[in-house]
Amino acid sequence: MAKKEENKDLLENAEVLQEKFVSIEHWIESNPKIVLGIIGVIVLALGGVFGYRYYIDNQEDQAQKEMFQAVRYFEQYIDAGSDSLKVALQGDGNNLGLLDIIDSYNGTPAANLANFYVGVIYLKQGKFKASRLYLEDFSSSDQLIQARAFSLIGDTYMEENDYSNAADYYEKASGYKPTKEFSPGYLMKAALAYEKLNKNDKAVQVYEKVIAQYAESLEAQRAKKYLAKLESAS
Repeated sequence: MAKKEENKDLLENAEVLQEKFVSIEHWIESNPKIVLGIIGVIVLALGGVFGYRYYIDNQEDQAQKEMFQAVRYFEQYIDAGSDSLKVALQGDGNNLGLLDIIDSYNGTPAANLANFYVGVIYLKQGKFKASRLYLEDFSSSDQLIQARAFSLIGDTYMEENDYSNAADYYEKASGYKPTKEFSPGYLMKAALAYEKLNKNDKAVQVYEKVIAQYAESLEAQRAKKYLAKLESAS
């Protein structure tokens, strides 16, 4: 209460305010080195922030240009086969590969996205642990691609018969900003992983979730069939 009264007096009494300002001015005049030091620290901090931002922006522009051809090779995989994936990873002698983008432009959004592409390539090549490492280094707030990355990590575990971790990542994928287009598919993968673990009760829960939350999806029809099969076997 006393503190509030003091603040009220300061606001209402112009003479008191003037005395405070005079006192501050006197301190500044008496301690010029300290004041200049404080100002210098602030200027350096702001300069560092803006300088780093400028550097990253420039790096990102360059990384995007360098990455363009590597992504083209990645997209040619269906037509050209595994050789295009190798070139996408390592470059073609004139253009950087995705691994070079990650090393040379670390900290940029392009390098982050390159982690995703590399993870996908290693998964296709059967290098599941390596795939996982790169997918785990990828991070995005995008509704679709982050969920996809979680699902792909689940795929690496599924390929290694680590069904417990696979189920965890499939559920993680289904719960990340859920969509009616993709979340049911991730849930169906989770249910399959639970069945592989002989955790039929968990699989039943997941199938029921698909049916309840995504009734219009194709996965819901499949879930009904698999649910009936599990219930008849129990």
